[in-house]
Amino acid sequence: MVFVNPVAVEMASGQYYDTTGGEYYVSPAKLQSDYADVRFERELRLFQRHCAGGDVLDVGCGSGAFLFQLGKRRPQQYSALGTDVSGPALDHAESRGVNVARGNFLEHDFGGRTFDAVTLWAVMEHLDEPRRFLDRAHSLLKPGGVCFVLVPNQKSLAVRLLGARYRYVYPQHLNYFTRETLARLGVGKLEVVATCYTHFNPVVIWQDWCGGGRDVSNAERGELLRQTTALKQKPWMKPVKWLYGVAEKILALAGLADNVVIVFRKTSV
Repeated sequence: MVFVNPVAVEMASGQYYDTTGGEYYVSPAKLQSDYADVRFERELRLFQRHCAGGDVLDVGCGSGAFLFQLGKRRPQQYSALGTDVSGPALDHAESRGVNVARGNFLEHDFGGRTFDAVTLWAVMEHLDEPRRFLDRAHSLLKPGGVCFVLVPNQKSLAVRLLGARYRYVYPQHLNYFTRETLARLGVGKLEVVATCYTHFNPVVIWQDWCGGGRDVSNAERGELLRQTTALKQKPWMKPVKWLYGVAEKILALAGLADNVVIVFRKTSV
């Protein structure tokens, strides 16, 4: 298991995500890409495959874009709630009609509510105590409920090529998971029902290779996300998207895509 030690206080407490991080989450470039229809295509397909309906809690929901897209596509199937520590992001989520619960996930009782699904999309790598978060998710799940966890893949092609020069090796990431270390967090309470590898960004690999490990600002991250999201929506990009899809599938089969996702099911009280 690869992790940061010691952890900066503002990262451990979540304060960063209510200040500097919060500004990034509601920046125009980030919001434009997050709320684009193509943004959560993979996550939504996977989610609907394992959860056909019911009560959903999105932990670390940020600006609420995943739940917004879920409600937009399946408005009658899910009752959704998002939670985060970033006030500015939650303000935006509420402005888009997403129900939110503010505060520390570990301490929130959610009014005694339980859920058919809990999602942690790109959250666990930011946590000082990831096991406690997964245990809390387990306690909030209904019997047979499912938990979706997506994290950067420490065995990805990008990491193998770039190492510490990769832009996602940075202060906000406190843990660096493989499929094996992530699955181990659920042992005893959660069973693994599905594993997959997703996403591949050759532009990031190329930029980081050429940049030699220089710091990439939040503004640059947001702008690249906006640009790549916009390109995905261009009709003339269809042949390129097809080739990209083939490359992503090959990398996924080899376990080398950028992210690893595990779907857990609650097996014990």
